[in-house]
Amino acid sequence: MAFFAARQPILNSKKELFGYELLFRTSMENAFPDVDEEKATSKMIEGLYLDLGLDRIAADKLAFINFTKSSIMAGHPTLLPKETVVVEVLETVKPTRAIYTRLKQMHTKGYTLALDDFVHHPDWEPFYPLCKIIKVDCLNISETELAQTVNVIKRHPHIQLLAEKVESVEEFERYKALGFTLFQGYFFSKPEVIQSVSLSSSQSMLSSLLSEVSKLEPNINNIVKLFELDPGLSFKLLRYAQSPYFQRRNKIENIKQAIIMLGKSELERFITLLFAATFGEDKPDELIRLSLQRAKFCEFFAEKTAHKDRLSSAFLVGMLSLLDAMLDANLASLISKLPLSADIKIALVRQQGWLADCVQLCKDFEQANWEAMVQGCAKYGVDHDVMLEAYNDSILWSEQRLVLIQ
Repeated sequence: MAFFAARQPILNSKKELFGYELLFRTSMENAFPDVDEEKATSKMIEGLYLDLGLDRIAADKLAFINFTKSSIMAGHPTLLPKETVVVEVLETVKPTRAIYTRLKQMHTKGYTLALDDFVHHPDWEPFYPLCKIIKVDCLNISETELAQTVNVIKRHPHIQLLAEKVESVEEFERYKALGFTLFQGYFFSKPEVIQSVSLSSSQSMLSSLLSEVSKLEPNINNIVKLFELDPGLSFKLLRYAQSPYFQRRNKIENIKQAIIMLGKSELERFITLLFAATFGEDKPDELIRLSLQRAKFCEFFAEKTAHKDRLSSAFLVGMLSLLDAMLDANLASLISKLPLSADIKIALVRQQGWLADCVQLCKDFEQANWEAMVQGCAKYGVDHDVMLEAYNDSILWSEQRLVLIQ
């Protein structure tokens, strides 16, 4: 049975990663409005143990997981480790004495409790001492309800307010000013201020390297010379090449040896990884992590289609899909300054072509748009179960590579 999973980042007020909300489905039948929430929850716990692994998808961060009334009463949350799980009490759960007793037991055991899609009601007052986090749906709460919730929580300083569905920097700043300290949504992946930018020397160097290595027959001597002009890049190349991820018999002693050992494909991938790190300076690590994840996912997808000869293009498109957010600049202007093929530029600027479909499919996975994901896979004759596994693998890959380029 397929185990569908997506994760959505939760950041603090400094835009640092706090945790992930994990969104699960056990089948495509469970992806639509008639979902059996009880079955989905029990299968989700089974999947965490047997299929995916909590440590893998949450990457050692807090994992926010939804629980229904029945799953709470059955004690399902306590099957998961209290150190890494945030128990989200769904908005469909009523504040009854029985629910209070169960949540009190979890609180006593050290579990972190959160109320999901919350709107204040006096019946919830006794629950506040048990809860550490209250989540507010920014798109579905009135100004009156918002003000009431904020004022009530001020009486309980141990509670953190989490704003859900924050999709712009303006919304982030607004809710931060209201006292929210946690934020869920893709606001961090949008440019804060659209401006015209010029590339730094390191970014220009990477552009030159990318141009050379992307040729059908790259000139190794030219690549060596470019690396030697930047000691910092040379050091990163040597460290990357000596990573345990690559099998090698002899110690690498110079730039040319490292380039030959990596080969064209891995060298091209390394340079695009440096793009993410260099262009994403002073940005949340989650933005860089997401760009790496997209790059690998797009490469996985291309490998399963008729475009398997364009893996590097798919990887690069995924990587550059967040370039405007990295530099807070107009994407079309940025892309015009890079040595990219026409179809890559069209995919990024106009969102047209199979490369653009790669990026959109990745977004569907990220946002748990399961129906769109299945349709996107079907368009290219790719099994969505296979791409689900590829999505999970891309998460793991991005975590590993982020360490290598920092």
